[in-house]
Amino acid sequence: MQHRFMPQALASNASIGSVKALTDVVIQQASTIILGKKRQLSLSLACLLARGHLLIEDLPGVGKTTLAHVIAKTLGLEYSRIQFTSDLLPADILGVSIFDRSAGAFEFHAGPVFSQVILADEINRATPKAQSALLEAMEEHQVSIEGETRPLPKPFFVIATQNPTYQVGTFPLPESQLDRFLMRIELGYPDKSAERALLTGEDRRDLLEKIEPSLDIEQLVEMQAVVDLVHTSDALLDYVQEILEFTRKNADLVSGLSPRAGLALLHCAKAWALMDGRNHVLPEDVQTVLPFVVSHRLRLTTDTHTMSHTDIAQQLLDIPIP
Repeated sequence: MQHRFMPQALASNASIGSVKALTDVVIQQASTIILGKKRQLSLSLACLLARGHLLIEDLPGVGKTTLAHVIAKTLGLEYSRIQFTSDLLPADILGVSIFDRSAGAFEFHAGPVFSQVILADEINRATPKAQSALLEAMEEHQVSIEGETRPLPKPFFVIATQNPTYQVGTFPLPESQLDRFLMRIELGYPDKSAERALLTGEDRRDLLEKIEPSLDIEQLVEMQAVVDLVHTSDALLDYVQEILEFTRKNADLVSGLSPRAGLALLHCAKAWALMDGRNHVLPEDVQTVLPFVVSHRLRLTTDTHTMSHTDIAQQLLDIPIP
């Protein structure tokens, strides 16, 4: 029997327990396909619950595309994959109007962006013009085509994969595009036991076909609404503001985190708290999601040769909790 709950029932322990039970089932089922990456799967789900978009940056062949597909299958969402290449055009993503002679009028043919889960595969292999086709969609959940605004489905979740920028044929994403992603994660190589299971087990593509959805769209939308109601204390907000202020005064950074970055951090922390079975955010929730929310939003100065985004994130984690 599936758990049901209502957003206004957040104060009820039963409601919170239902959210945790549902997310635990989703992660457990997804973990049968993506082996040894429970933390990355949990972060991906938190990103979706916070109504954000996810950027996965890693080497080819570590399971980025499979992760996107398994999330869509597990949640019962409509899935669409766009392979980004250097000759991709915005119309290939958004759609185009074609003249229908029988009707004597133009008919709009929707592009792959009109789906609930979009996999923008190898997004940095396309030119900036093609990349920018997703900007309005990711921010406003709508697209403007030929003078008409068209809403996108709900929920709408973009998962973009990105190859390391040192690889040939990549175009670095501009800051405005990076800021549209709520979180950035890496998968990395599997550990020995997980890799042995991959080598000796059934093909992941065959296993994907056997997955049944763990919840329906209505439940997912309700869970997203509950995230907004998770409580944040004044002391917790002080802590978040201390983090933002630290980046704005840091001489190693070109610029500090924006107010939108602060909201992103807060929304992710709320989602993580809810998935942990709580209706309030703890500093530990902020610290858990912090590196994945801020690393792609920080730009180091050209004089900083010995520092990395990981070093900056560690400095942020060292900020005392009020």
